Amino acid sequence: MTGVSGEPNPVRVALADDQVLVRAGFAALLASDPGTEVVGEAGDGAEAVDLVRRHRPDVVLMDIRMPGVDGIRATEQITADPALSATRVAMLTTFEIDEYVFAALVAGASGFLAKDLEPDELLRAVRVLAAGDALLSPGATRRLVAEYASRSRPGARGDALDELTTREREVTALLAVGLSNEEIAQRLFLSPATVKTHIGRALTKTGARDRVQLVVLAYESGLAQPGQQP
Repeated sequence: MTGVSGEPNPVRVALADDQVLVRAGFAALLASDPGTEVVGEAGDGAEAVDLVRRHRPDVVLMDIRMPGVDGIRATEQITADPALSATRVAMLTTFEIDEYVFAALVAGASGFLAKDLEPDELLRAVRVLAAGDALLSPGATRRLVAEYASRSRPGARGDALDELTTREREVTALLAVGLSNEEIAQRLFLSPATVKTHIGRALTKTGARDRVQLVVLAYESGLAQPGQQP
């Protein structure tokens, strides 16, 4: 999306964390980049939901553990609202393998970010999310998805991908084990644009919010297996 001058509009970001210093640090970093704009801050989940509904940011950086309404429930409310379908939520975490992180996947989180990540990594992640992609590139997100799947009942949603074509299933399976569009294209002798089209169709048919949620479905349906190699 571009503005009237032809320049890209800045990515609009909302911050939700109960620690003022954490919010201030993220806000200062994002404000230093002309490609991002902080539209507001919230100290708990209820404030975050209200903030997002008022400003409809492109990206929300959401802490998992907050008083009152936590980040999990706030994410559920945001991702369940059709009016906020374009908003992506990234959970701020230390990548602990625990039920909070798994619950965030179910709630519709588009990825996970460590609070101590490098500034350039944060800015890149925000741009990736705003572009409609999910944070599948960081190995931690893939590991968390696989770990979540290993704790779930195998084949619990065996029919989740029934409407996909054979090619769409092939692309989804490779996406689930961590391959990029370009790597999938090379593996299947397709163009990256064609791979992107297949992923888009798979998202539409399954109703998955983004690639992370499509990968979750791949594991839950049994199409992908924890520990499977690319």
